[in-house]
Amino acid sequence: MKRTTRHICHQGEAADEHLVALALAGDSAALNRLLRRHQAWLYNVALRVLQQPQDAEEATQESLLKIVTHLSAFRGDSAFRTWAYRIAFNLLLERKRSRPELLVHGFDCYADYLAKAADEDLGAGYGSEPERRLLVEEARLGCMMGMLLCLERGQRLVFVLGEIFELSDTVGSQVLDIGKDNFRQRLSRARQELSAFMQGRCGLVDPRNPCRCARKTRAFVRDGVVDPAHLVFVGAHYARIRDISAQGHETFGRLVADANTALYRDHPFVDAPDLVARLRRTLAGDGFRSLLQLN
Repeated sequence: MKRTTRHICHQGEAADEHLVALALAGDSAALNRLLRRHQAWLYNVALRVLQQPQDAEEATQESLLKIVTHLSAFRGDSAFRTWAYRIAFNLLLERKRSRPELLVHGFDCYADYLAKAADEDLGAGYGSEPERRLLVEEARLGCMMGMLLCLERGQRLVFVLGEIFELSDTVGSQVLDIGKDNFRQRLSRARQELSAFMQGRCGLVDPRNPCRCARKTRAFVRDGVVDPAHLVFVGAHYARIRDISAQGHETFGRLVADANTALYRDHPFVDAPDLVARLRRTLAGDGFRSLLQLN
């Protein structure tokens, strides 16, 4: 069967399509393997689009449920990954706006917030030096996620898929069910808008720029952008996006925006909660028990 998407799984693992056939024959272990293979990727995309862990969990759970309940409709006309991700991303685009999306209304809105956020040192009241470094790193990642919120959701999803997760225009257009030219145009526009915003403000891109993560962290904590008790992107256990990216370090071109892109690609790939286990509990109800002959 022709493959139209890149595989994140390691060579030697059972193909998605083989696991689908086993699952439809009643093999619950195969269904578990299939869903667990994709849940972390779907969760990380949803997290970058919705910016709220709980919303990302709910969106991923909804996607997995729809994928399972429509599994018999998969005909193999495309790779399973393409078919499943199209379902997930359509649901993602249709979800109500998350709380972070309601707070940021474009680049002017975010620029105004950053300008008003006081420049302050963290100070000893925020723990040891290593703990303060973690807070600054969380603030850096959170601020960059805030910049993504300045893009409308569809354009944001294109940027996440095409630039951060490095999907080609062929694969990206397939999973979003749009033309390749349309995908490239949206991606180019997102790059240009983010680049223009960061080039004039962000000290990570140009050291001559005034905005410094360490000086904004205290304001981010005070405003709830960073929660010291619940760090989303910084932790002891994560794998970076480049470790699972099918393209590794391959880039799409050498633009000025590439400096910004490298910063986004360096964001950690967050461990997803065990949404498959939750889904199995849902499917264990009488209404779903016979769906795929789950135990």
